[in-house]
Amino acid sequence: MRVEGLQHVHNNFMSMKDLINGENSLLLEIIVFILGAAAYAMIEVLFRGYTHWTMVLTGGACVLTLYYLQDWLLDMPLVMSALAGAAIITFYEFCVGVIVNLQLGWGVWDYSRMPGNILGQICPAFTAMWFGLCLVFLGLIKLFS
Repeated sequence: MRVEGLQHVHNNFMSMKDLINGENSLLLEIIVFILGAAAYAMIEVLFRGYTHWTMVLTGGACVLTLYYLQDWLLDMPLVMSALAGAAIITFYEFCVGVIVNLQLGWGVWDYSRMPGNILGQICPAFTAMWFGLCLVFLGLIKLFS
């Protein structure tokens, strides 16, 4: 009976092969979210010297969304996929900004002094930065897939 119990536990654990093959999508999605959250936080810390927990969650959501849309993104020309990625990230940034900055008044960021800003939450300069990052990131994925 004890051996059967251990075999049951072993059968329920996912192997690294299963993870790589995407056979346990929940764990893979959690890993993608965490990596996206960490990368976004790192970018903020490098750029501003600090980050906010809402931006960590936003980064995870952005990267997970790009992961969900990977087939669509990778089927189009690289420049178009980078534009789509930048638009997705900018959309998240705007929505989170409206909630945390305008409605809750937390003042996590304010782009109101940046040219072309919308409500101080997004601006063309940061959308261009997201485009550049998506161009590199999606370009590497296309290169190695």
